[in-house]
Amino acid sequence: MLTVQGHAVSRDCERLPRRDFLTAGALGLGGFSLPWLLQQRAIAAASRAVYVRDKAVVLLFCGGGMSHIESFNPRMDLPAPYCSATGEVKTNVPGLTLGGTFPLLARHADKLAAIRNFRHPVGSHAQAISHVLTGGTDPDGRGKDGFSIGSAYAKLRGTNHPVTGMPTYALLLDEHRDPQYRKEYSRVRTGSRPGPLGAAVAPFNPTGKGQALRNMQLNVPAGRLRERRALLAEFNRLQRGLDGVADSYSQFERQAVELITGGAGKAFDLSQEDPKLVARYDTSMFRCGKKVFEPSDLGTLMLTARRLVEAGCGFVTVQSAGWDMHADGNNPGIVNGMQMLGPTVDKAVSAFLDDLADRGLADKVLLVVTGDFGRTPRINNRGGRDHWARLSTLAFFGGGIKTGQAVGKSDRQNGSPAGDSYDASNLFTTVLHVLFDVGELRVARGVPAELQKLIEDGQPIRELF
Repeated sequence: MLTVQGHAVSRDCERLPRRDFLTAGALGLGGFSLPWLLQQRAIAAASRAVYVRDKAVVLLFCGGGMSHIESFNPRMDLPAPYCSATGEVKTNVPGLTLGGTFPLLARHADKLAAIRNFRHPVGSHAQAISHVLTGGTDPDGRGKDGFSIGSAYAKLRGTNHPVTGMPTYALLLDEHRDPQYRKEYSRVRTGSRPGPLGAAVAPFNPTGKGQALRNMQLNVPAGRLRERRALLAEFNRLQRGLDGVADSYSQFERQAVELITGGAGKAFDLSQEDPKLVARYDTSMFRCGKKVFEPSDLGTLMLTARRLVEAGCGFVTVQSAGWDMHADGNNPGIVNGMQMLGPTVDKAVSAFLDDLADRGLADKVLLVVTGDFGRTPRINNRGGRDHWARLSTLAFFGGGIKTGQAVGKSDRQNGSPAGDSYDASNLFTTVLHVLFDVGELRVARGVPAELQKLIEDGQPIRELF
């Protein structure tokens, strides 16, 4: 959280990462620039309110490529190896099954739309990650074109929430020690870029264990902050006598002080939560890796994502690493890998969905689960599945869309769509349709040219609306 320290910190705020939040040192509380900035953003956001829905998206990105077969399309009606190597579990939706490592999620299938005909053309990790996270605006994944879906949302909604000041777009990663996991960490960061939309809509990226809290420390001693607040009060009293605008200004002053002293920053302080809820999310009992094993932090990241959404963040990308299950020197096989990572997603996502329902947010927050691509229908001679983009993993939970269904169907080898298919551009447009009134957005002024064509021509996954 943003904390007021009891002693001075000798750190040049220009050395802080550019997007590490609206720090007091950078914006100068005594100069009124933070309240002014919040006020200007609120004015700008008011013009967008007509097309911005009261919705948010959490995108769980399974770096490495979660198997579509062992997750949302087990196809136990097919012979091995085309069916799930971990079996299947029945769900609370008749006829809809999940891979065998997701028994908790099976109770949430009524909130699930499993997309079983999602594909794209890119089969290597770095390029596929960029292609998917940019919703296909980086066609070949080489990083020369495109912008992330989250950055597009921030461009259209505004970089910060008009009331709380929270960044619109956040990226929650963990700096693993396993070398393979670290590769995926950097690739997801690259795929989350703003590109031509501009650095202002890059994701807020508090990286590393506890780094979110360290990055948001306030480099102002407590005494100095009290002096500055007293000075602001004196200026406001003077201003009230001069021009009578203090009432309108004080809203943003209060917002700025609350932002700096911990209001939005409290989203990262999990001690604010009921310990029983924290335990429901906890995945630290699962040790993950290949060369270096560490407790899974996925539950903590998902709980933080929920807290960020409640604090006003509209798009949160959460990374889950390790899904590249080749059964080689860097990666586990498909059975061992799914038995290791499947339970982390099963527990963390189930807790997230229960939490949203308890808070009345089930229809307001869309959870998207995807990754680089799917895995090969055939199992290699080491017991792993290799890269496979012709049928990839995609699932949606909640968000007010039509759930309790499987969309599309795979062929008899579980390796390609049987009939029509959807791609990354349909994913992008689906998210836009959840977050915006696209009819209003089409006629809105000031929409960047890079987004206008997507809004006008893009097609969502039609079965979801």
